[in-house]
Amino acid sequence: MSGDDETQEQTIADDLVVTKYKMGAEIANQALKTVVGAALAGVSVLSLCEKGDAFIMAETGKVFKKEKEMKKGIAFPTCVSVNNCVCHHSPLKSDPDVILKDGDLVKIDLGVHVDGFISNVAHSFVVGVTKENPLTGRKADVIKAAHLCAEAALRLVKPGNQNSQLTEAWNKIAKSFKCSPIEGMLSHQLKQHVIDGEKTIIQNPTDQQKKDHEKAEFEVHEVYAVDVLISTGEGKAKDAGQRTTVYKRDPNKVYGLKMKASRTFFSEIERRFDTMPFTLRAFEEEGKARLGVVECAKHELVQPFNVLHEKESEVVAQFKFTVLLMANGPLRITNSLFEPELYKSEHEVEDPELKALLQSSASRKTQKKKKKKASKTVESATGQAMETEAAE
Repeated sequence: MSGDDETQEQTIADDLVVTKYKMGAEIANQALKTVVGAALAGVSVLSLCEKGDAFIMAETGKVFKKEKEMKKGIAFPTCVSVNNCVCHHSPLKSDPDVILKDGDLVKIDLGVHVDGFISNVAHSFVVGVTKENPLTGRKADVIKAAHLCAEAALRLVKPGNQNSQLTEAWNKIAKSFKCSPIEGMLSHQLKQHVIDGEKTIIQNPTDQQKKDHEKAEFEVHEVYAVDVLISTGEGKAKDAGQRTTVYKRDPNKVYGLKMKASRTFFSEIERRFDTMPFTLRAFEEEGKARLGVVECAKHELVQPFNVLHEKESEVVAQFKFTVLLMANGPLRITNSLFEPELYKSEHEVEDPELKALLQSSASRKTQKKKKKKASKTVESATGQAMETEAAE
């Protein structure tokens, strides 16, 4: 790879890059639908994670077939985190399995990339809830709060706005539902092959995090994975000692591994996943992967995505979407499957400014007829018809 390739960053100013993002997003949206559709009472979490990952691998295998060198596949392995488990729960075959039951609040989180262009998505729902028998109470409150935080974010992540505006809005929305955003969680800018870009949006920062967190302004042609995690409790997530199964390689770290098992494991990561997050479940011999990861993690060649938990009596809801800051407005390419009629809360957003923001249209003002196709994507992504198209 020549130095020129590395220095020239590809952005969504290029139509082909937008196409790759959209292809990945389409697969991510379908994978999410597939996993949600299978997530019924009595079903195992392991089987859902396997189903999501298999779907992504099969579908990404069908695009850009002629480009033999192009990397594509899972950008974030399917995680299914239930109730007070906050995130990153993607069990191995050797881990104790979790079986879903009616009333469980389930968060499904996954990501897809095509040529390193990443589309992430996450969705929350409660098992067994129907339109005839909608959910009320704290689980409904927290899902509604998280959904509205995501909707507010869609309207705030636009060129010229600051990341701190989201932090503020999320705190206010969560508070109106007597909930809290999970402390210190970050949403990242996405770049080619980079899932954790330097610009971030922080949730519910501590005083120290407030000082340390860099203010940033959103700019045209940037891409963000906006990740909202809201808790019925205080929003403090802790590592409760559950096995970490999701890792990603840190390209900036170098170390001479001593153990053969570690070297074999590490070269397989480089070959198969490059810098994308992966699960130990993806290795043929799980035992060897569990052995190999130890030395790699100890010397920080790989970074862990720890399984986090809120207090046992609380529940956590998550929504995540990927948004492209196009020249003619933000375009959400991955969408949750939120159905408002399933969740009834006695609370609502009180703040008049936020109320007005949430009622404003998230449609993009399209300037040219040729944007019709893009608008269809928005329509399918937001569930809203585009008034601007109709008015033209």
